[in-house]
Amino acid sequence: MNTLGKMISFGIAINTVENKFKLNKIGENKMAFQFDYQAPKVIAEIGCNHMGQMNIAKELIDLAKQAGAGYVKFQKRNNKELLTEEQYNAPHPVPENSYGDTYGAHREYLEFNVEQNKELKEYCDSVGIVYSTSVWDVTSAKEMITFEPEFLKVPSACNNNFDMLKVLRDEFKGQVQLSIGMTTKEEVEEIVSFFEETDQAKSRLLIYSCTSGYPVPAKNVALLEINWLYENYESRVNEIGFSGHHLGTNLDVSAFTLGARWIERHFTKDKTWKGTDHGASLEPDELKVLVDALNETFEALHFKDSDILPIEQVQRDKLKNRK
Repeated sequence: MNTLGKMISFGIAINTVENKFKLNKIGENKMAFQFDYQAPKVIAEIGCNHMGQMNIAKELIDLAKQAGAGYVKFQKRNNKELLTEEQYNAPHPVPENSYGDTYGAHREYLEFNVEQNKELKEYCDSVGIVYSTSVWDVTSAKEMITFEPEFLKVPSACNNNFDMLKVLRDEFKGQVQLSIGMTTKEEVEEIVSFFEETDQAKSRLLIYSCTSGYPVPAKNVALLEINWLYENYESRVNEIGFSGHHLGTNLDVSAFTLGARWIERHFTKDKTWKGTDHGASLEPDELKVLVDALNETFEALHFKDSDILPIEQVQRDKLKNRK
């Protein structure tokens, strides 16, 4: 190849790389969300922070309701289906957090059965808060759809279980909420396309921007992933939310301003309780601070009705320079 040909080939290669870079970085240079804010929806994820005790689970429901959350969420697993025999019989990786001699025994101790989950849903209905649960396997998905919760959640760890996703897509009528922590962009596309095969993505699929870690430092929360979701999926999925595993509540307010319709946070009564998730959870006072901050932010996120508001006119009459 002559010198001119090499230069042209080099130029084409550079241009291709630049275009690929731009595609990978899409959403970073403009706000994709259209500022059509809606009242924030807050989920207090109790998960397994009830420590296997029904009375604590109901107390946490009450505390979440008192803090202003509209939703609570638990977790449902069939542990022998979810875990390999080796995983089931291995010791818990953090023994001080374990409720059993093996990881399987620990998980079984924390598990509520179908009837207990029905009891929790009925209790939520009685106090005026919406019940839901994450499902981690096909059996759990089939069990939980039987009493028709408003929505079910797919955790990041299981969003590649397409047998379970098929159950939720084809046999469940409610919203499917799905987190995309530790998930590649190609895997996200595969998930959305799977729901689109039966025209279920736009009507029923909610995607949560999420970073999987407990807790996650602010630098790894990557809030602009919410913008990426709007850029690529606003027209293809039902809603976009934010599932946070960070400390504090500042970043949740930021996520809401970027367009997250739903805010999900782990919830406990006491961060020092035994268990894996308590340390990255909000306590009741923190959850109330979050709910209040989100509601106040929602109230403020609009343009002025007029150039000079009535509250300003008084100050204008008194303070505005007249010379």
